[in-house]
Amino acid sequence: MRALGECPAGVLRTAQGVLCDIDDTLTTEGHLTATAYSAMEQLQKAGLRVIPVTGRPAGWCDHIARMWPVDAVVGENGAFWFRYDHRSRRMQRAFIDPPEVRQRNRERLKNIGSRILEAVPGSAIAADQGYRECDLAIDFCEDVPRLPESAVGKIVSLMEAEGMTAKISSIHVNGWFGTYDKLAMTRRLFADVFGQSLDSVKDQYLFAGDSPNDAPMFGYFPHSVGVANVRDFADRLEHQPAYVTPGRSGDGFAELAHTLLQSR
Repeated sequence: MRALGECPAGVLRTAQGVLCDIDDTLTTEGHLTATAYSAMEQLQKAGLRVIPVTGRPAGWCDHIARMWPVDAVVGENGAFWFRYDHRSRRMQRAFIDPPEVRQRNRERLKNIGSRILEAVPGSAIAADQGYRECDLAIDFCEDVPRLPESAVGKIVSLMEAEGMTAKISSIHVNGWFGTYDKLAMTRRLFADVFGQSLDSVKDQYLFAGDSPNDAPMFGYFPHSVGVANVRDFADRLEHQPAYVTPGRSGDGFAELAHTLLQSR
């Protein structure tokens, strides 16, 4: 991982937008700071697209799409995209699975979650689970004392034994039925909403993240950026970001935004 300052000026000057994780990339210790929020707003006002790509739930993403200075949001690690059209005052949504499949899977996820809590003392169903449409989130440090890596690994193993895809974020282990991920739904978003093949424009976008569930995005985008706390997961990343910011979390995202804006 090279320092952000080594990113070529031409890349920064011609960038068309920023895609970013939320937890511990935009947020800092669970808070969305004024600095990070302002950075998103400044990017959008400068004409750059801003698209969070997160593991957070559908209920949160509805709010984010409506209220934040963003152009769209990908949620639940790629289960859907949401976009709010402010002119028509209409929310646009696209899910991987139809409603009947999501309903059936939610019953299965509820039972699996109960078994995981019994098997891994100290874990908890994530507080935002009630707002989720497609996945199961097990909390290992957000609202519970941080669990050791062995316990986090056990949660992953239990999910995988149930035939689920399991990914570790900075706060949760997320599991779902299917093989989709953040990158797959981002591709669909660009085709559905912007009429673009992501492959043809990926070098015009920067992706910012911090944890293992961002690895597909780090590996795909040639100008991916990790906020400094990505180093905490360096030995668990399948793909590492090309660059890393000096600051951690929301401060690092603000540094990225400032560097982009200064280059223009």
